[in-house]
Amino acid sequence: MIRKIIHIDEDKCIGCGACASACHEGAIEMVDGKAKLTREDYCDGLGDCLPACPADAISFEEREAPAYDEAAVLAAKQKKMQTEGQTIPHAGCPGSQLRTMKHDTSESPAAAPAKAESQLAQWPCQIKLVPVNAPFFDQAKLLIAADCTAYAYASFHQDFMRGHVTLIGCPKLDAVDYSEKLTEIIRNNDIKEVVILRMEVPCCGGLEMAAKKALQDSGKFIPWRVVTIGIDGDILE
Repeated sequence: MIRKIIHIDEDKCIGCGACASACHEGAIEMVDGKAKLTREDYCDGLGDCLPACPADAISFEEREAPAYDEAAVLAAKQKKMQTEGQTIPHAGCPGSQLRTMKHDTSESPAAAPAKAESQLAQWPCQIKLVPVNAPFFDQAKLLIAADCTAYAYASFHQDFMRGHVTLIGCPKLDAVDYSEKLTEIIRNNDIKEVVILRMEVPCCGGLEMAAKKALQDSGKFIPWRVVTIGIDGDILE
């Protein structure tokens, strides 16, 4: 795609590293004493690095470049936070900030308290928003669910979300093919099993096909199953 992105003039660059420090996304690194735009997909095109450069070596240009990948930036920050043991402020949409929730999974559903407890294990949970390398994917049991299933099936949290990392989406409303992102999630993480939860309506077939394609394209052999929920809330298969 053609978009605005920074350009670093190596002849003007004095190697001070100020731009790399100013780049909140981590798109700029120091290589052989010079600033380099090493990750074009990390550059948001806003130019926080421009005023930091004392040599006026950075400018904007419009050219062919990969789209800004906010999810990848957030995942990289999370990884850096774990590696360095630091707390890194969340940048970007507050609704996309990573969170991991802990729930008591020792009780059987029959012994659950009168007040039902949420079993959502992480945030975000939308397929479109979740980073592909989030730490909560490590050794996770993955539930890929059509968003309507949570409304149709009364015990959605206890019977399906419990003990799983949940990803939800609607291929009809989102009008996207989830298979590429799901492939990256499965390929790049230690996923233990996959449950695909869909509604009986035909448009939900897109989610099932995307998940199956992701499993195939990942090159991994992971236990998986498909569960179909009827409009009346019953499990059909």
